[in-house]
Amino acid sequence: MESKSLFKDNLKTLRLERNIGQVELAKQVGVSKGIISLWENGLREPNMTSLIALATFFEVSIDFLVGLED
Repeated sequence: MESKSLFKDNLKTLRLERNIGQVELAKQVGVSKGIISLWENGLREPNMTSLIALATFFEVSIDFLVGLED
């Protein structure tokens, strides 16, 4: 699943570019720090509500997050 690995890479890159930790991102999108870690390690994928929250927080499209557009 290439989009899965792109999502985890895009998420981590965006988080590091914003210079925020997993705990802060988790608070911003309403999930636990453990969930952020699972997403970034490619062990879980977010549901639609979480994708929308992430896209809104980072001001990017869901397509960008999941690797469908650059």
